[in-house]
Amino acid sequence: MSENEQAGEKTELPTEKRLRDAREQGNIPRSRELATAAVFTAAVLGMYLYSGSMGANASAWMKAALSPDPMLLHTPGALFGHAGWMLLKLMLAFWPLLLVCVAASFVSPVLMGGLRFSNKALMPDFKRMNPMSGLKRMYGPEAVAEVIKSLLRVVFVGGAAGLCMWQGMDMLRGLLHQPLHSAIGNGLGFTLKLLLATGGAMALLAVIDAPYQKWNWLRKLKMTREELRRELKESEGSPEVKGRIRQMQMQLSQRRMMEAVPSADVVVVNPTHYAVALKYESGRMHAPTVVARGVDELALRIRQVADGNRVAIVSAPPLARALYREGQLGKEIPVRLYSAVAQVLSYVYQLKQWRSGPMPQLQALEVEEFAKGAQP
Repeated sequence: MSENEQAGEKTELPTEKRLRDAREQGNIPRSRELATAAVFTAAVLGMYLYSGSMGANASAWMKAALSPDPMLLHTPGALFGHAGWMLLKLMLAFWPLLLVCVAASFVSPVLMGGLRFSNKALMPDFKRMNPMSGLKRMYGPEAVAEVIKSLLRVVFVGGAAGLCMWQGMDMLRGLLHQPLHSAIGNGLGFTLKLLLATGGAMALLAVIDAPYQKWNWLRKLKMTREELRRELKESEGSPEVKGRIRQMQMQLSQRRMMEAVPSADVVVVNPTHYAVALKYESGRMHAPTVVARGVDELALRIRQVADGNRVAIVSAPPLARALYREGQLGKEIPVRLYSAVAQVLSYVYQLKQWRSGPMPQLQALEVEEFAKGAQP
């Protein structure tokens, strides 16, 4: 397979930015089975918990509805307001059940990815009006998944309801021979049992559907390698821009080094490949500090600037290489090089004090070019 074909396949997991953008646009995983199971089960439990109070309120409402005020016969215009008031009282009779169902409707969004309100989700999506997209939805993998889910719904819900009916068939036949009050109670108990079995079957289907919907949502958001590279380029900047920034930073750092060389006390050289400029101020520094360092062309520039500003240049190849490898710009020299650098600075100070007579000679420096354990 060619590189272009591989780049066109959505094989990469979505980035955090892609997931965040999808959520902001209202594209979040949804499970209708989970939402239906949550609302249905909550309604059944609400009926079980509040059946007494709702029954009493419904009975009171029925009595009020069947015994209207006789004055309404003489004021037909008030019938409309009376009907609205009775409808409101009926809704108040079942308010616990309505409240439980409304609260349960938030269960599915919370479990699937959290509550998110997006105005972009309300905007019309003209892509859905594309006939080709509709055909793909009708005959694509998602249509097959919906058919399988419908079959499972029939199997689970129908099986649970059928099993419950089969087990309670004798009890249902016995209701014909029971007193009215007992028959009503036993019938309502069986109805509640049937509804709970149905709700359990729907919950089982939701347990299967919710992970699938989340997996399918992530699958649709997968990215091609080209999209991933483009997003990384947009978030972190193009390599060309970052390379240019690094180049400018390097140039700025070199310019600062060149500006610090005239103030150095000594430049230790290789003598051609390495150059390290050191500065020491008694009372302000604990040890000499590296103010400039470089190799090859940069080392040549450091020597030229030092020579033009009458800064002492000392040739000590092992020390120069050791200072370049272990020293850090703007930091004090390593402790193990204190003795050798002290000899160099002592020699430089003697040069500055020399006026006449023989020029002082630099003593032989004993420097371990590589620290213990370091590789050349």
